[in-house]
Amino acid sequence: MASAFGHVVSALALGRGFPGQLTRGRFWILGAVCSVLPDADVLTFRLGIAYESMWGHRGFSHSLLFALIVGILFSFLFYGKNTSKRDRLFLAGYFFICTASHAVLDAMTNGGLGVAFFAPFDNSRYFFPWRPIQVSPLGIGAFFGEKGVRVLLSEILWIGIPALLFSLIASLFKRADARRS
Repeated sequence: MASAFGHVVSALALGRGFPGQLTRGRFWILGAVCSVLPDADVLTFRLGIAYESMWGHRGFSHSLLFALIVGILFSFLFYGKNTSKRDRLFLAGYFFICTASHAVLDAMTNGGLGVAFFAPFDNSRYFFPWRPIQVSPLGIGAFFGEKGVRVLLSEILWIGIPALLFSLIASLFKRADARRS
């Protein structure tokens, strides 16, 4: 998996592409939560569930269906009746993208068993052909040290710099749009 840092950075960058009136307060926090939520599946190790199980690490919680459920659920739970249907749809899309981005980044790592993008319909695990991101250790303790430094350097290069470029481009488009209005 990419580290929690990489996942959150990607969610924050993706949020820069959404309309300004939606990107206040809890939007950023919820996007960050969505980006790391799939890794709650590491708790299944303590329950004796095998990694390769649909309910194991990088299984159902990393699927596109899970991302869709989270996106819809978060938009309804945290943005109620005071939010227009159109805005809730945008928010559901953002939360979906943040959650799905987790699986996309994990499929770009150089370790693990792959990602079950299509669970529960298909438990096959997938990686992308190009896997430049160093896989992060599962335990927090294992993250501190030489391995963690390699992971962070990899993420700066393959997640941080693209996220910064995306954020800058989104900001330029928003400014240009504001000038036209």
